[in-house]
Amino acid sequence: MNLSENALKVLRTRYLLRDEQGIIKETPEEMFHRVANAVASAELIYGGSAEEWEVKFYDAMSNLLFLPNTPALINAGKDLGQLAACFVLPVDDSMMSIFDSLKNAALILQSGGGTGFSFSHLRPRADVVKSTGGIASGPVSFMRIYNTATEVIKQGGARRGANMGILRIDHPDILEFIKIKQHAEELLNFNISVAVTDTFMEAFKNNSEYALLNPRSNNITGHLKAKDVFSEIVESAWETGDPGLVFIDRINRDNPTPQLGKIESTNPCGEQPLLPYESCVLGSINLSKVVKEVRSQKSEVRSEEKNEIDWDFLANLVHLAVRFLDNTIDVNKYPVPEIEKMHKGNRKIGLGVMGWADLLIKLGIRYNSPKAYKLAREVMSYIRNHARNASSELAGQRGTFPNFKGSIYDTPEFSLKGGLRNATTTTIAPTGTLSLIADCSSGIEPLFAIAYKRLVLETELYEIHPYFIEIANQRGFYSPELIERVSKKGSLRGFKEIPHNVKRLFVTSHEISPEAHIEVQAAFQEYTDNAVSKTINLKHRATRDDVASAFLLAYEKGCKGITVFRYGSKPGTLVKLDEVD
Repeated sequence: MNLSENALKVLRTRYLLRDEQGIIKETPEEMFHRVANAVASAELIYGGSAEEWEVKFYDAMSNLLFLPNTPALINAGKDLGQLAACFVLPVDDSMMSIFDSLKNAALILQSGGGTGFSFSHLRPRADVVKSTGGIASGPVSFMRIYNTATEVIKQGGARRGANMGILRIDHPDILEFIKIKQHAEELLNFNISVAVTDTFMEAFKNNSEYALLNPRSNNITGHLKAKDVFSEIVESAWETGDPGLVFIDRINRDNPTPQLGKIESTNPCGEQPLLPYESCVLGSINLSKVVKEVRSQKSEVRSEEKNEIDWDFLANLVHLAVRFLDNTIDVNKYPVPEIEKMHKGNRKIGLGVMGWADLLIKLGIRYNSPKAYKLAREVMSYIRNHARNASSELAGQRGTFPNFKGSIYDTPEFSLKGGLRNATTTTIAPTGTLSLIADCSSGIEPLFAIAYKRLVLETELYEIHPYFIEIANQRGFYSPELIERVSKKGSLRGFKEIPHNVKRLFVTSHEISPEAHIEVQAAFQEYTDNAVSKTINLKHRATRDDVASAFLLAYEKGCKGITVFRYGSKPGTLVKLDEVD
């Protein structure tokens, strides 16, 4: 296997099996065999050949063409056996529900999953509690309890505890929620997002007020000016990166099983909207590997080599990945019975991509260009079409997902094709450590920098982009001294010895406007069943107006949510650069 030094560091730190003394007892090859064997065993349920598919799954993973989410790599073939990354748990307005969900979240976090909660059903602070004659402490107080529990659990868990906390924009405690993370010590184990409604956005556009609703009684408790609340969101996001926005009505318009209820929350990174008690397994195709060299004849004496996407190879990878993820649902050991029932009822999978920025570099396309946005739509529509075809084929062999009747796919068009095996098939995840293992750029993000240090799992990793070294050698401007200077700066600006077209190709995150970041997110979202994880990176000098514009543009462009991060706005930024502006 051709693994980078950073990939080996990450695998040794978190993924490879250890004995009781904590000594690593498997190689990366053995890890992939363990995962392939466990996932291929689902074939036996349907009369298939586990051996045949184990080989295919192993080949795809060991060649870093496709990787499943982290819990699958860590837990497959182990007693724990919990393979899903994303969960949403209900939090209803009773002590029983609040603490049942906390207990279930503890089991999920311990097994390496991330959990999302909507706290919107909890009665507001100072509301009446009839059973005790007391007054309610409100959603934020219970989030603090969840946060403390996560802090304790994550110390013995498989990975860092992660939660998403969501509150509707029309909850009476919304202002307290928006401002909570302005205090540096608050809710460190939570990402938070405001569930923004179309009603609120309409009020914002009309410069009018909107109603606050007590979830206990559904009575109107007051009104707020939409622009004032929006300004508070912008202020907090500018200061801290939180809250993000989740466009909840748009998400529910794409809810594949509306007969089962409304979606109220997402997983911790926002890319997976789920019903209460739902979970989802994710996996990502490494787009940097789906490129082939094509020789074109320019003249009788001259031919030219260029890179193209190998579309047939990509289609085969998609079909393999969909089968892998569907199998994962059957071999998964679920932490809570209600979750098993929901996941096996809807069989949601989320196939996405990583290495998008690398693919563009190989194709000679600048990340923030109309050509790149067009290609994003082409690639993702191709992946979704083939993912649905693969799901339809599996439905013919194994049956549709049990809740198919009454779903948005319960139509003559889909029924003629035999229905679908999975209620959703596509998701764009952030692929943080997975992209390190695959040695590619993360998710659909641009390069953060050409060279930089970052802290992953308490391990400092130094990275310099391999394609930059390759091109520097090919074009004759490579020197150790240049690489050292680039490493200090992070970007290629100001280096006269580097050709202009190389600088344009190796564009970094902070050289890209917020509008261009959102264009990329919107392009992928158009052909993604679930949602898209994408950080809208802003320079430190970005203004509050920049944040506000990004939020509004994301809504207009059809995104399902948005997170902004202004460089240096939060203590503990892990990537260190001499300069970012």
